[in-house]
Amino acid sequence: MLFAALLFPIGFAGWAVGHYTSLGKSSSVRTVTVGATSAATSTSQATSTAATTSPGTTTSSGGGNAAAGKAVFDSSGCGSCHTFQPAGSSGTIGPNLDTGPAESAKADHNMALPAFIKESITDPDAYIAKGFSKGLMPKTFGSSLSKTQLNDLVAFILSGTKS
Repeated sequence: MLFAALLFPIGFAGWAVGHYTSLGKSSSVRTVTVGATSAATSTSQATSTAATTSPGTTTSSGGGNAAAGKAVFDSSGCGSCHTFQPAGSSGTIGPNLDTGPAESAKADHNMALPAFIKESITDPDAYIAKGFSKGLMPKTFGSSLSKTQLNDLVAFILSGTKS
């Protein structure tokens, strides 16, 4: 419990530093590609973009682990801004992650949901959800999270997002 209590302030401090040190700097547009999947062709095997590998562990097409993604969500302070039932969070500064990503991905040229979630984390101003404004979400997560952490976070959000 003490470990978890220490992670929130660290995540928030990282957000605050990244948020305030990036003020006034220009941003660039980045294209985010979610890792492609391949599957052997078989008449008796079905494939999907999310598969459960063990209780509480879900992988996305980017290869993320939902259980590990919850830890990234918690340590990065995501719950202080976002409502997300699987995380037990009720923040209202950013979009509700229970339903928002699916709605916004459809509005953003029917973008694939995993790619949309990844882009929303790494380039949060690329698409702004209705009712919110640019600059609310820190732009530092694309560089402060490792590829594995990012994929795990995407898998966690995917695991609880309702379409």
